Amino acid sequence: MHDSAAAVLIITFTFLLAGIVKGVIGMGLPTVAMGLLALVMPPVQAAALLVVPSLVTNVWQLVAGPSVAALLKRFSTMIAAVCLGTFAGISLLIGSAGAMATATLGAVLAVYGVMGLCSTRFVIPKQSERWLSPAMGLFTGVLTGATGVFVIPAVPYFNSLGLEKEDLIQTLGLSFTVSTLALAVGLMASGQFKMTVATSSLLALLPVLGGMFLGQSVRNRLRPEVFRRWFFVGLLILGVYMVARALSRA
Repeated sequence: MHDSAAAVLIITFTFLLAGIVKGVIGMGLPTVAMGLLALVMPPVQAAALLVVPSLVTNVWQLVAGPSVAALLKRFSTMIAAVCLGTFAGISLLIGSAGAMATATLGAVLAVYGVMGLCSTRFVIPKQSERWLSPAMGLFTGVLTGATGVFVIPAVPYFNSLGLEKEDLIQTLGLSFTVSTLALAVGLMASGQFKMTVATSSLLALLPVLGGMFLGQSVRNRLRPEVFRRWFFVGLLILGVYMVARALSRA
């Protein structure tokens, strides 16, 4: 797959588009990349290609803010739970049940799309974080390991905590960085992230960075809420299609 010119074009376009989304709304890189790449390759291969672009862009997002130490302390139990959950869930991603992994990924994308389109906002009091953070981390980790996407339920959970804008952006960067590292360790341990794959993942960083640059320029001309709405509509459609295709092949 990776040796054909068509595959290179598809991969390049996918990461360029994912970078544009990341540049406009500050997130969505792994979600878009996994969703589109899983249409043309096994989800485990897509997850391996995503490692370097996701890690670099999320570390960048993490260190750009002023509160790294405070956030690490506040969400330490969630971070540990994300790692444990990822290692527990990765057997589905790397196993032989490819249709199940694709269906699970599609379901996650569809649910995320619906949640993004709904205006309902939950508010969670800070005193509930002691037990909710590790629970949300474990759930997020399992889905990360199984699908390569780490937005559910982490993103809705962080949105419900009433964080300031800069703290929210940095917290998302922290969560995504930890999830990417845990996923990379799991893929390496299973032999899915070898040197050739790592090289391809590194090259994928180029269209991602180009896309982020374009996305940031688009953000200045486009209403972010309009872009976000169509982003979530696209995720919903893509997720439903992936589930239907996977079930038809089962």
